[in-house]
Amino acid sequence: MVTSTRSNRSSPVTDRRVTAREVAELAGVSVSAVSRTFTAGASVSPRTREKVLAATQSLGYQPNALARSLMTGRTELIALISNNFDNPLFMEIFDLFTRRLQQRGRRPLLANLSGGARPHLALEMLLKYSVDGVIVASSTLPLRFIEECAEAGMPVVQAFGRPGSSASGNIVGCDNLQGGRLAGDMLRERGYRNIAFLGGPQAATSTEDRLRGLRDSLAIAGLAPCAVVYGHSYCHEAGFTLMKQLLRNGGIDAVFCGDDVLAMGAIDACRDANVDVPRDIGVVGFNNMAMAAWPGYNLTTIHQPVADIIVTAVELLLGIVDQSALSTDARLFDCSAVERGTLKSR
Repeated sequence: MVTSTRSNRSSPVTDRRVTAREVAELAGVSVSAVSRTFTAGASVSPRTREKVLAATQSLGYQPNALARSLMTGRTELIALISNNFDNPLFMEIFDLFTRRLQQRGRRPLLANLSGGARPHLALEMLLKYSVDGVIVASSTLPLRFIEECAEAGMPVVQAFGRPGSSASGNIVGCDNLQGGRLAGDMLRERGYRNIAFLGGPQAATSTEDRLRGLRDSLAIAGLAPCAVVYGHSYCHEAGFTLMKQLLRNGGIDAVFCGDDVLAMGAIDACRDANVDVPRDIGVVGFNNMAMAAWPGYNLTTIHQPVADIIVTAVELLLGIVDQSALSTDARLFDCSAVERGTLKSR
């Protein structure tokens, strides 16, 4: 039986639990009609719904989500899996994810695979809580993890992935190749010729595609990256350390960083070495996270439409869970250039 707690101002007992049966009796409907009224996608007539909601308001009734899950076979839990918690961009992702789920009446469950956490433990947690679906917000997690989620019967959508890279086939991301080309175009058009690439993990499909896009653009002018370095993660420390390495080696006049946080680390390394940005070295980032516009960085970057990606990933997954989307889908959003102050004028 579905129960809830109400506050009855006319009664000295303020914490008595109101049952679905009481709502049904007041509304003159069955208990199952009450349950259907509060079950997403369930069939209930407009008149019945109106009567149930009126009774609900009168009694101060709130449906018990845990009890309802026993009847529907759904927990209404949607998991978000990531291993990029050291990147401030993830907080934007988490904010968008949780707000969208709340708008759709679902609840988030978070699994953190940063720092060498074992994926099989996360999978055990997802099974333990019987999540309705999973969004993987990473381009670096092992393909096998996604395969195991799918094999366990959990619908999976990968955000920030590459078409063809997920066992589920459900991908929502940006066109990293096109974004890399945009970065190369900006650098070429400003006369830079000795351009380095400072990327995230080499195994990440996003890193690979952004570098490929840069190569494609530079090839138009008969150029190629003069140096390519990879960080262990998308973090400030990696950007700072790798930029120090590039400065020691010399011979570069610009660097395309495969992430804004890496670019901020690179800018701080330049400051530490008394190298002026953009007079001595130009810097381009990727993502256009909120921090990129801070006056201390004023970073020229490539905008990745994170909000569109997360909202679309959530809607695609809920469509699969609700069985309104039966086929796999892959969607890539275009990137755009955001010009600020870390490149010299045209």
